[in-house]
Formats: sequence, C-alpha cells, structure tokens
Amino acid sequence: MRDGRRIGYAEFGAAGGRPVLYCHGFPASRLDGRLGHEAALRLDLRLIAPDRPGYGLSDYQPARRITDWPRDVLGLADGLALERFAVLGISGGAPYAIACAAALADRITAVGIVGGLARVDIAANSARMNPFARFSFALARRAPHLSQLFNRALAPALRDSPRWMLRLLSAKLPPPDRKVLADAGTFAIFADAFREGFRQGGRGAALDLTLLAQPWETAPESIRAPCHVWHGEQDTTVPVEMGRWLARSVPGCRASFFPEDGHFSLPVNRIDEILRALAPAQ
Repeated sequence: MRDGRRIGYAEFGAAGGRPVLYCHGFPASRLDGRLGHEAALRLDLRLIAPDRPGYGLSDYQPARRITDWPRDVLGLADGLALERFAVLGISGGAPYAIACAAALADRITAVGIVGGLARVDIAANSARMNPFARFSFALARRAPHLSQLFNRALAPALRDSPRWMLRLLSAKLPPPDRKVLADAGTFAIFADAFREGFRQGGRGAALDLTLLAQPWETAPESIRAPCHVWHGEQDTTVPVEMGRWLARSVPGCRASFFPEDGHFSLPVNRIDEILRALAPAQ
C-alpha cells in the first residue's frame, strides 16, 4: 500500500478469469475463499481474496475504520491491473463489501452479500443472535477498549480450537450447518481460515469486532451497482432479519432466502448460483 503496509491476498478459480474481490468473514482470512475455487474455475472467474489489516498476512492498521478498506481494495486492484470487478462479502465481510460498492462506484460491476452481517446496533436485526454474540457486540460498542483486551486474550484458544470457535459463533448449529461441517474437507476450509486469521494474534479480529459493532458510516441506500443478497432462513449465526434489512436498504436489491440453509451451508450449497449471478454484470 502507499503508506508502506503490506496486504496479503490469495487467488482462486481461473487465473485469467473475470475478477471478483472476496471480502472474508469474521473472524477468518483470505483462505475461506477456497470455498469458491471449484465454482470459479467452472465459471471462468478469478476470485481474489485479501486479508483485512491484522488478519493473516496483512499488516495491522491501528485506528482503522471500515471506510478505509476501499482504499486498500483500490490499491490491490490497481496493483493487479483490474479495471472493473465485482465484490462479494461473506458474513462479517458484508459491511466491507457495502463500503467498497459505495466508495468505488466507478470500478464495481456488482455486489453480492452472502449471510451478511447488517447493522447490529439496530435491535430488530440482532434480537435473535445467540447470547454470546449479542454480549460481544454490545461490549464492543459500549466498551471497545475492554472488548479488545478480552478478545485478544481469547485469541490463542480460538486459534487452536476451531470447533470451539464455531460453538461460540453459533450456540446451536442448525441441521444444514451440522451436515456441511461434518464433511472433513469443508470443515478444514473453515478451520484453516480461522487459524490463519489469528496468525498475528488477536489484534486484527478484536479491532474488527469493535468496528462491526458500531453504526455504519456507509449508507446502503447510496449503492448503485446491481446487488444480490443470499441468506439462509435457518441461520443461527447471522439471523435472517439481517439479510432482510440489507435487501430493503439497498436500492433495487435482489434477494434470495433459503428455508433449507443455515450460515455455513449457504456458501457451500449455493456457491455456483452466487458466483454466476455476479458474472453477467461484468
């Protein structure tokens, strides 16, 4: 980056394919982009997944904001000679994808949100989150310094035990999520992405939680690129009310809600449909 920081990224799919910028979940890393590798190959898409600051290979950035992320994305896109590209936000990556779509309107061809975290400061959005998640976001919003100390202390245990992390993220996984996570290969993708997210310790994730807990600086109503939201109605990690809020907030947004999917099953079961929807707009 121009300020001397390094941004780590991974590429999946077709090396010469149409570009899709992937905003990873929370807490995770560039490695969860592996979920889309085979589908991106089939669809001739180049899936580019950067680590946010403090995660994986990307240098920590003190006092950053979500609205700083589009500048990093622009630096990466220019470095890779990408003129225009779609952006895809998964779970906690949704606010970052929204920020990119608003700030880089002349470069973004389409935006996709999968199981996307919406504004957690809106009570109706977060009412059905599990108790640990509600507590974590409330603490991050009201006492960010204490929250960051607490989450940095948790980081080693979370890094070493992905299954424990999954239990914290979703107190009671629905059957569709249990089914996909029972597959060793699928679980390994999520586990590797979580572990890599804590490569540098917990600073990146702790600050990310603080940012995700705050009211948004970007208005979803300002987005003009074609937008599609996908959400599982059995999602116990990011309740479906968040997907419905996003669908109402982005002008002209197309939304698909799946009664038979949860949070983790959705990107596994629907990845071809998701990536195909982003491709025609390019």
